[in-house]
Amino acid sequence: MTDLCREFGISRKTGHKIWNRFKQLGLPGLLDVSRAPKQIPHKTRSELVDAIVAEREKHPTWGPKKLKSVIEERGVRMPSAATVYSVLKQKGLVVPKKVRTRAHPRPTKLRMTAAPNEVWCADYKGQFRLGDGSYCYPLTVTDHFSRFILGCDAMAAINDEAARDSFISLFQEHGLPVAIRTDNGVPFASTALATLTRLSVLWLRLGIELERIEPGHPEQNGRHERMHRTLKLETTRPASPNLLQQQGRFDSFLDEFNYERPHEALDMKRPADFFQAATRRMPESVPEPTYPLHDDAIRVEARGLLRIRKHKKFFLATPLKGEVVGIREEEDGRFLVSFMNLDLGHASADGTKFSPI
Repeated sequence: MTDLCREFGISRKTGHKIWNRFKQLGLPGLLDVSRAPKQIPHKTRSELVDAIVAEREKHPTWGPKKLKSVIEERGVRMPSAATVYSVLKQKGLVVPKKVRTRAHPRPTKLRMTAAPNEVWCADYKGQFRLGDGSYCYPLTVTDHFSRFILGCDAMAAINDEAARDSFISLFQEHGLPVAIRTDNGVPFASTALATLTRLSVLWLRLGIELERIEPGHPEQNGRHERMHRTLKLETTRPASPNLLQQQGRFDSFLDEFNYERPHEALDMKRPADFFQAATRRMPESVPEPTYPLHDDAIRVEARGLLRIRKHKKFFLATPLKGEVVGIREEEDGRFLVSFMNLDLGHASADGTKFSPI
């Protein structure tokens, strides 16, 4: 054995191993065999794999971090989120996402939030067709700080009056925020004077500040837009047969999102753990504006017409019809017209022309 091993350049241990294989298995024992270990200490146990797959099938849109957090709450020791992702990928439960170029946000005057109800975010999720062929336009409202979904109303159309009714219900339930952040579309903004709408006029009368993102920059309302993606996955594929049943799915989604679903940005806690009703409550009746520093307060007439001089009037803005505006005479004889804390423009001295600011 020593001479043979020296001749073929192998150790005596290797020589004896080859000889023993030949005695046990014959010629097949001289072939290469798998070097894989018979036991893998770090391999995920089958019962954990079954638990991960079962939870994923129960919540198809939840990622590995959420699945890991929920299962750990049952007292089960779980591997890392990366391992959970590997299990999902092996089982064909993950669809790789396309890498998209992220938008570069620009500096804005939008405030940062440190408590609930400092900023509410509102928007309409993109419309989709229901089973009966009609369209659904979901109006969604969230609290920027806690990510708590305040409301998701299935509407048949984008309508100013319906939006006002929806917000009044939210104000009565949760109180009044400091500001509301929206995009520049209807019914939040318009091409009218100061981009006012009947809805934004209501907010101003309630002492709520208006925040609007820059046109073409939805990333400035990114938290709300991200919620829309989850809402779409959970409630619209497939859509419900009609508007009433779709509203039922929205209501169930709100309960799960706010009270059950862990949120990564909240350290795997729920939005309901951070949200609380606002201290400033909705009044029984919307107070009329007051202008203590102005010379006069005048109510805008029908069709948005304002009369400063007798028998003289001019068009101001349709959303302000029936509202009280403040009038203050300036040194040059013109009149500054204001609504709440917004300076709208100047009326001529004879009260026939108006120049917006």
